[in-house]
Amino acid sequence: QVQLVESGGGSVQAGGSLSLSCAASGYTYGRYCWGWFRQAPGKERDRVATININGRTSYADSVKGRFTISQDNAKNTLYLQMNSLKPEDTAMYYCAADPLAPTYCSSGGGCYCSPREDSYWGQGTQVTVSS
Repeated sequence: QVQLVESGGGSVQAGGSLSLSCAASGYTYGRYCWGWFRQAPGKERDRVATININGRTSYADSVKGRFTISQDNAKNTLYLQMNSLKPEDTAMYYCAADPLAPTYCSSGGGCYCSPREDSYWGQGTQVTVSS
């Protein structure tokens, strides 16, 4: 079992920055697809960014150029640096890990892994961006 705990959420004004962390514990040995997802009230949970077993990153179009996903394997921690935040970034943010994540490829040629719903997920951390 892998346990994931997110932290770093909070309230910020538009244009500001936040840095989220996801601490992993338990059986983390092995190669995982790691990802950040978010869910706004009344909406589905959407992929924000992922990093595959080779360290390749992928971002949703809505956050490209503003968010950066990274990981520190020595600390078993996943990060999401969020800059130039917008009110539409307001959501609960979740981290996820999956050793058997499928790969999806878009029509534009980019491919990304995405943790499955029944893989490992954290409880979420709230991000609120005011205008």
